[in-house]
Amino acid sequence: MKASEHEMQKKIYSQMVARIKPKPPLVRNVTGAFFFGGAICTLGQALWNFYISVGLAKDDASAAAAATLIFVAAILTGLGVYDSIAKYAGAGTIVPITGFANSIVAPALEYRREGMVFGVGQRMFTIAGPVLAYGFVSAWIVGLMTYLFE
Repeated sequence: MKASEHEMQKKIYSQMVARIKPKPPLVRNVTGAFFFGGAICTLGQALWNFYISVGLAKDDASAAAAATLIFVAAILTGLGVYDSIAKYAGAGTIVPITGFANSIVAPALEYRREGMVFGVGQRMFTIAGPVLAYGFVSAWIVGLMTYLFE
């Protein structure tokens, strides 16, 4: 088969794939992400307001609200509810704090049959590990630049 025939077959195949490939429901996905992501952020703000009202300082209320959101996301992931919500919410469930909690708990649950060390301990950070590594390196570089140029 000549190179031109091969290129022609690739082009025909690409056109066929484009014709039969299902189109994602873009408006539904964007709307779901907007409302579910907004609901998670609203819940975080409500928690912060609650913790302020019971007498916590602003910094402590922020930490308590974040910890509560992480706990709720981890529990919902463990119960299998977070994945069901994510089917409808899409990217709205990737709001940083709850999505991060889900990205740690989900692999840990998936590999728990392999044991605590080689299952949970090793696989827990398969998704979140690169995010943490990037964050640590970025923070170190920014800290170093601040120290050197301040």
